[in-house]
Amino acid sequence: MLLRFMLRRERATLPWWLLGATLLVLVQSTQSQSLYGSAEDLAQLRATIGGNTAVIAMSGPTELLTTIGGEVVFEIFAFLSIVVVLMNMFLVGRQTRADEETGRAELIRSTQVGRHAPLASALGLAALADLAVGVLVFAVAVGTGLPVAGSALFGTAITAVGLTFAALTAVAAQIFENVRTAYGSVAAVLGAAFALRAAGDTGNGVLSWLSPIGWGQRTFPYAGDRWWPLLLPLVTTSVMVALAMVLLERRDFGAGLIPSRPGPPSASRALGNAYGLAWRLQRGALVGWASGLALLGVAYGSIGNSIEQYVRDNPEFADFLPGGAESVLDSYLALTVSVSALLAAAYGVTSVLRVRAEETSGRAEPVLATATSRLTWLAAQLSVALAGTVVALLAIGIGEGVAYALTVSDADQVPRPIGIALTYVPAVWLVVAVAVLAVGWLPRPAAAVAWVVVGYCAVVTLFANSFDLPEWAQRASPFTHTPQVPVESLTALPLLAVTLVAAAFLATGYVGFRRRDIG
Repeated sequence: MLLRFMLRRERATLPWWLLGATLLVLVQSTQSQSLYGSAEDLAQLRATIGGNTAVIAMSGPTELLTTIGGEVVFEIFAFLSIVVVLMNMFLVGRQTRADEETGRAELIRSTQVGRHAPLASALGLAALADLAVGVLVFAVAVGTGLPVAGSALFGTAITAVGLTFAALTAVAAQIFENVRTAYGSVAAVLGAAFALRAAGDTGNGVLSWLSPIGWGQRTFPYAGDRWWPLLLPLVTTSVMVALAMVLLERRDFGAGLIPSRPGPPSASRALGNAYGLAWRLQRGALVGWASGLALLGVAYGSIGNSIEQYVRDNPEFADFLPGGAESVLDSYLALTVSVSALLAAAYGVTSVLRVRAEETSGRAEPVLATATSRLTWLAAQLSVALAGTVVALLAIGIGEGVAYALTVSDADQVPRPIGIALTYVPAVWLVVAVAVLAVGWLPRPAAAVAWVVVGYCAVVTLFANSFDLPEWAQRASPFTHTPQVPVESLTALPLLAVTLVAAAFLATGYVGFRRRDIG
């Protein structure tokens, strides 16, 4: 019964995670088979990538490049793993630690529900979601013409990665008292797993065996089909599930094994207004997002010096660059910054949805019971979202600019990616404004509406040509109206128009927020 209740709660969000994972495999499989369909093309790719440590660090071991199916796994496995890990982290975190924070778990526990039932049901939900991902990956891979045996191993390996991090999240939920801290710890392990896998794949491979992502890749789907490495995530998951159950018995309900530290006896002057409070509550999330995006920019920038040689060896890749092969570096910068800007928009959405979280948790009501008006409170929350997205874009540009400047030993290259990133400020703000509009007028489905918009923008930005989307569908995305600098010239009119639309949506969202009841 409890598992069915959790499935009902996640019915609006879980399908989008499954759809995203499916689309990643579908697009990568079809594109890889069209680009590297012949043995000669695949051999050329293997020779090109074999000496490019940056590409190996981003993707995986070169042993996968012996077959076209292995090439698909090489390109997509690490990124698909990140999607599946985040899905599991949020599923288990929401159903365990987040429910304890909000008091929902106490209501459930007041019925005839055992102490271990919520945690066991949350892990069961994650297992069903991981199984669904594995089945969908298998079906898409086979449907696009890849071998059945390798596809079965591919889907199983992704499922194993998800189960490992679901169990890890369960352990983190017992250790930490705050769900955001639990998420941060799991994200840190994910980053470490990616880094260990990257270091191992570019070295002798030993460090890859310390990473759950490396365990999945080292099964070598389509390029050897080794099933035995899956024993590692199976054993690790079993141990961590047992550990989570033991830790659950040793802690108080609503508390973590690591108690929260008491705050200072008096608040700082910065907390004397709504703006200071909003920044204090969200500064950790902003630092985390900015750091992650900066690292992503560093990864992109480190490859920039070798992108021209890569395109010469693989001319088909130029079709995916905004400016084609004529200006490879400019096209590469335009593409990577536009993809990174989508993540900045995702941060903005999470920041806006904090407004709704403050409402439903009851924390907004005491603040609004003071002299703080609704306009001031909402403006304070939006100041973090709007300014935070600018910081996130700056982090992308700085990371990519510094990394590329170091590879070519030219400090003058730093400002260019920063300027490119800042051109996406209006588009990102418009996505944020849509989220505000939903919070103001459609508070209950606001999260679903906001994330659908982010997903739509991602599909248009990444797959418009692959899906042969009509012109009107592409123009519905604000990212389409952003000049792809430096491939295109910078024109102020479309940026101004997008900014005005964003301002209108923000104002309309405030009107709706003012007219409705809080909570």
